[in-house]
Amino acid sequence: MNDGLLLGIDFGTGGCKLTLLDLSGRVVDSRAGEYPTRHPRPGWSEQDPADWYAVLLDLLRQLPRRNAVVAIALDSYTHGAVLLDEALAVIRPTIIWTDQRSVAQCKKLRAEHADLIFRTAYQMPAPTWTLPQMMWLREHEPDLYKKIRHILFVKDYVRYLLTGEMACDFIEAQGTLFWDMPAGRWSDELCALAGIAPAVLPRVGNPLEVAGRITAGAAAATGLPEGIPVIMGASDSAVEGYAAGAVAPGQCVLKLATAGNVNVMTAAPRPHPETLTYSHVVPDLWYTVTATNAAAVCQRWLRDRTGAAGYEQMNRAAAQSPAGANGVFFHPYLMGERSPYWDPDLRGSFTGLSMATTPGDLNRALLEGVAFSLRDCYRTIETLGLAVRDFTLIGGGARSTLWSQIVCDVFNAPVRRPLACDASFGSALLAGVGADVWPDALSAVRQCLQYDRELRPCPKDAAVYANNFVVYRNIHDALEGIYRGRPAVRKGT
Repeated sequence: MNDGLLLGIDFGTGGCKLTLLDLSGRVVDSRAGEYPTRHPRPGWSEQDPADWYAVLLDLLRQLPRRNAVVAIALDSYTHGAVLLDEALAVIRPTIIWTDQRSVAQCKKLRAEHADLIFRTAYQMPAPTWTLPQMMWLREHEPDLYKKIRHILFVKDYVRYLLTGEMACDFIEAQGTLFWDMPAGRWSDELCALAGIAPAVLPRVGNPLEVAGRITAGAAAATGLPEGIPVIMGASDSAVEGYAAGAVAPGQCVLKLATAGNVNVMTAAPRPHPETLTYSHVVPDLWYTVTATNAAAVCQRWLRDRTGAAGYEQMNRAAAQSPAGANGVFFHPYLMGERSPYWDPDLRGSFTGLSMATTPGDLNRALLEGVAFSLRDCYRTIETLGLAVRDFTLIGGGARSTLWSQIVCDVFNAPVRRPLACDASFGSALLAGVGADVWPDALSAVRQCLQYDRELRPCPKDAAVYANNFVVYRNIHDALEGIYRGRPAVRKGT
């Protein structure tokens, strides 16, 4: 055991990442790979569960000393329902959280059941949630819907392939809109809204408990030791906030990943119709979430559309443009928007272009636009009066020093960047807690967390961004009606 290793496995929206720790909490190795998201129609987003497992197997084959792993924990993005039939075969691709097809179902839920849903689940209906997604499937794919015998979620499905056990943690359950928050169980009433029986949903446990052990078949496929424990794990946002050291009320995590989050830790649940409310992996701690649908994925989108060589090239070009991007603005509504507008009809835009606009201006405007979107989310936190004492920046976008500094300047506050804080690192810590390497979750993160640097705002650039944030919001207000199909109001004839 003294020479053993801990493995954290993260299934993010865009890909899978593995982090391998020794028993002192030191990162030994990490690997990452992408899997595709398919968009068969505008506003639709689906993934094939087979792709998650295929990428995981490929990464494990590259991982040295995987035969020395003594415990594993998994995390993943929430709301991704995997539908299984009687033979435990996947029925259809998974509708993921960025999908917008269930807008009509959400309107119906808000009109007829908003009080019940909010009182029970602490959330309001939006296309992100599993409940309206399942309602859409019942209405539009009834033959497939009738075949459903089991529902799992992203990491829980992969863990089932590894262990043969079906289960999920209570934080994952909170991401479905089927979970009764006060009672701590699946809600018969909310399940009935989608026409499903609570029995098709998995048993629910604690993120730190042993959910199963690696089977002989999984050991042969993965190279991992047979019989080692697989810890339950939790959602990626809960685990990465934990890994970043946000373990006390008032700490705020700014996330620059596929999505962008503003997560504030609280001592008790603070549900609000414009936020998300989740438990933390640390007992008796909660966090309030405001979130933008598209953050770092916007840079990936621009890379793929323009043929850029990579993110470093894009960031170098952006650094040649001044704060304010020479008057170019970007709104990152490539998949509609959650906080603070909750408007699936919004669309992304570049505005302020001229013949003098350079590729650097476009690249910098994108970085600034995502930062403005996070700041827009933070307005809800301010409205709620939640006290924030410090900011920590995480996510793939935080690896860019330029982007990190832009976020720091937009918020006009010091921002810390942890050395290792992604979800797979947090899951590896949870694996250690579940395997009794550390006595509890707080001990693990306090021993292992290190900070890369603390950024401080540049007063000159912060002043530019304070002015431009007002313009950014005005542009949203001007375009909002157009995206909803309202005729433009023209002066004169």
